[in-house]
Amino acid sequence: MASQGSKRPGFSRRARFGLFAGYVVAITGALVGAGLIIVAIFDPQGFASIRGAVSSATAPVSASGRGAVQSGGRIDDYIANWWNAGRQNAELRAELDIARRQLIEARATDLENRRLRQLVNLIEGESEIIVTARLVNSSLTSARRTATLFAGRNQGVRSGQPVSAADGLVGRIIDSGPSASRVLLLTDRSNIVPVRLTRDGTPAFTTGRGDGQIEVRALEAGRSPFEEGDVLITSGTGGIYPPNVPVAVIVEVFGDSAMATPLANPASLDFAIVQPAYEPVVEEDDAAESDEEAETAAAPGFSEMP
Repeated sequence: MASQGSKRPGFSRRARFGLFAGYVVAITGALVGAGLIIVAIFDPQGFASIRGAVSSATAPVSASGRGAVQSGGRIDDYIANWWNAGRQNAELRAELDIARRQLIEARATDLENRRLRQLVNLIEGESEIIVTARLVNSSLTSARRTATLFAGRNQGVRSGQPVSAADGLVGRIIDSGPSASRVLLLTDRSNIVPVRLTRDGTPAFTTGRGDGQIEVRALEAGRSPFEEGDVLITSGTGGIYPPNVPVAVIVEVFGDSAMATPLANPASLDFAIVQPAYEPVVEEDDAAESDEEAETAAAPGFSEMP
């Protein structure tokens, strides 16, 4: 007896129906195609009407398919634009960072150039300069207010020489090594500077407060010559500091004393100049009179009138 698996397709009713349907569809398609060819040859206008009807029937399906294709294209464009925008934003941020750094460097260079020009003007106005050097640091928190100058004995720097900047007086040298020196700042408590007011020439003196400010006291007790905004300059009295160097501006008055802010801030200074210690010039007339009196007193037979 033959097994079920060995039966031919003809023995299955479903297979026979499918085979018959395939034949019918093929023959129908061939007949329809032949009919369309005959109509296109013998009746072109009728063929055009049939083609228009078919186009109208298939237009919605074509439109839907085209919309889907266009939507897919727009999605691709959106993804590409998003990717390009992210890349462009990263490039723009990098360019902005570079431009910001260049701007900061340009501003720093311009500031240093302005300070150097001011320092050149100061140097040109001075008769003798020992050295121009960079201030490398300053003590802002310690009890002593000092700064380090990148110049020493090898450059002619010695203790007691005044140090100035384009903004004003900085202090004086208290210790010098071969290539570096210590500067005692105006704000140190042990630094005393003779000054005068630019407004009326009133003499005074300053001492450091140790907190970045200086205290100003008048030489004449009993009156207060100070006003807020007064500018102090060195008087040259006592030597060391040359006259007419800007020192500070008064910010607050307390009776016969006042508090002032130095015009030269060591924390923001780049360069400073060192000058020889100032020695007041003795007038020749006074010196000649003193010499004549000494010679007369030493002459033989000199005696005072009774």
